[in-house]
Amino acid sequence: MNDRLDRVLAYHERTKHHLGRYAAGPGGLDWKNQPDPFRTFHGSPRLELPLLDDPPRPRYADLYPPAEIAPRPLNSDTLAALLELSFGISAWKQYGDSRWALRCNPSSGNLHPTEAYVIVEDCPGLGDGVHHYLSRDHLLEHRCRFAARERAERSLPLGSFLVGLSSIHWREAWKYGERAYRYCQHDAGHAVAGVRYAAAMLGWKVHLLASWGDAHIGTLLGTDRDADFSSAEREHPDLLLRVTVGPGTGPTDLAPDALVAAARGGRWQGQANPLSSDHAHQWPVIDEVATACGKPPTQERVCRPSPLPPPLPSTCPLSAMEIIRQRRSAQAFDGVTAISSQTCYRILDMTLPRPDTAPWDTIPWQPRLHLLLFAHRIDGLSPGLYLFLRHPEAEERARVHLSAAFEWTPVEGAPAHFRLFRLALGDARNAARVLSCHQDIAADSAFSLGMLAEYERNLARGPWIYRQLFWEAGMIGQVLYLEAEAAGVRGTGIGCYFDDGVHELAGTEGQTFQSLYHFTLGGPLTDTRLQTLPAYAHLRENRCNRGKSTQGTGT
Repeated sequence: MNDRLDRVLAYHERTKHHLGRYAAGPGGLDWKNQPDPFRTFHGSPRLELPLLDDPPRPRYADLYPPAEIAPRPLNSDTLAALLELSFGISAWKQYGDSRWALRCNPSSGNLHPTEAYVIVEDCPGLGDGVHHYLSRDHLLEHRCRFAARERAERSLPLGSFLVGLSSIHWREAWKYGERAYRYCQHDAGHAVAGVRYAAAMLGWKVHLLASWGDAHIGTLLGTDRDADFSSAEREHPDLLLRVTVGPGTGPTDLAPDALVAAARGGRWQGQANPLSSDHAHQWPVIDEVATACGKPPTQERVCRPSPLPPPLPSTCPLSAMEIIRQRRSAQAFDGVTAISSQTCYRILDMTLPRPDTAPWDTIPWQPRLHLLLFAHRIDGLSPGLYLFLRHPEAEERARVHLSAAFEWTPVEGAPAHFRLFRLALGDARNAARVLSCHQDIAADSAFSLGMLAEYERNLARGPWIYRQLFWEAGMIGQVLYLEAEAAGVRGTGIGCYFDDGVHELAGTEGQTFQSLYHFTLGGPLTDTRLQTLPAYAHLRENRCNRGKSTQGTGT
C-alpha cells in the first residue's frame, strides 16, 4: 500500500499549478474530437421516463430539516423525478450555431464525466436490474436484467434502491490534461450532493456504501465488461449510494455478495458509444493514479457529527426545484454586489454536518476540509483573510501548522457554534485573483475561498481517501452553489489555482494541509449574447407528435 500511496502523492505534486508553470495539458482544444457529452448503450432496452409535470414542491428552506417532508412512494414517476433533479438537463444555451446543455449538477468545464446508474428491484414500472440514465433523452437503458427470483430472494432491502456513479476520465482530460482526475472526483462529489438534495425533496434518505470496493462496484455497474466497451472510452467505478424510501430501519450499509451475484448471473445488453474518434493526447498518469486510488472492501465506522444547533434560517421563498434548476456557474462578477454578514454565516453554516440533514448525512466521516475565506464585500465583516473550521478538533492542528503571524481573532457577532477566525485584515482581492490563476472572478465577488484538506493524516488510512477528499470538496461546492442561488447571487467553482501559492499564503508546509478546490460567490454579470432554451422542449414535442401519429392506429 505504501507504493500506491507514494504514486498518489506523486500525482498530486505533479498536477499542481505553479506561478511559473501549469500542470501538463493539451495546450489547445481539439474541437473535432470534443467528447460526446452523452454516453449511450446501443442495444439496451430503453424506458422513457415521465418529465416533471407535477413536481414535488417543498420550499428550499424546508429541506432543513427534511423529516418534515412526507416520503413519496417509489415508482417510475418518483425515480424519474430524482434523476431529473440530480442528473437531468436544466436548460440549453445557444450562441450562434453552437448549442449546449446545462445540467442540474455542476461540472468542471461543463464536461460531465460522471455517469449515473440505478439498481432496482420491485420498482413499479421498472424491470429489476441495472439501468443507465441518459439525461439527454430522460430515459433509462436496461443494461442488466436480473434473473427472476422469489421475493424472499431479493438482493436489496425493501424500500431501497441504489444509485451508482462512474467517471469517464477522457471527458475532462480532453480539456484539462493530467489535472483531469482531480476534476472527475470533484464532479462525483457534486453528484453525491445533487442526489441527496433531490432525494430530500421526495422525503428519502441517501447513504454512501463506504465499505464497498471498486471491483464489486465495477461488476455491479458493468464497467468491468471489456466486450461492452470494445471501441469506447472506459468508465471508472466511483461509488454507490443507497437510497431509502420512507423512514427505513437497520444498517445503512449493505453487503455486496447478493447484488454482485445477481449482476454476474444477469442478462447484459448494450454497447457503449465512442465519445471521440481520435485521442491525440494520451494521459497515462490518470490511469496510473486511478489504479493507485483503487479501493478494496473495508470496514467502515460511522462517525456522528458534533452536536450543533438547528441551521441558521433561510429567507429564500423559492422552491427547492427552482433553486436546483436555476443553478448556474457565473462567468463574471460585477465587482460591486455585497452580501450581509448574516447571509455569509448562513452559507457557511450549511457546510457543517448535522444528523439527517442534506447533504452531509450521506457520508460516514467527520469533516476533513476547512475553508480559507477571502472576504471582499461582506457588510459587517472587514475585508481580509479568514479561516472557517468545519470540525472543532481541527483547531489545534491548524494553529500549529498555519502561519505563526496570523492573529486568530474570533469573529465578533458570528454564531456561537462557529469556529470562524480572522487571520489577517486587509484587501485580499489581489491575492485571491493571483492565486486563482489570475482570474478576476475570485476578486470581483463578495468572497472567494480555498478548501484546505487535512491531507496527510487522512491519506494515512489508505490511498483511496484521496478520492474521498475531492468528493467532500465537490459536496461543499454544490452546497455553495445552491446557497448562492437562495441568497440571490451566484457562485462558481474554480479548479485552476496555484496550489503551493495558497499553501505559502496560509503558512503551511509539507503535506499537512493541501488546497483541493476554490470557489467564489457574488453578483453575476449576464452575457446577453447567450440564448436560454427550455430543458426538455424537444422531448415534449417529440413525444406529443409520436402520440398524435399513433392515434387511431391500434398500436
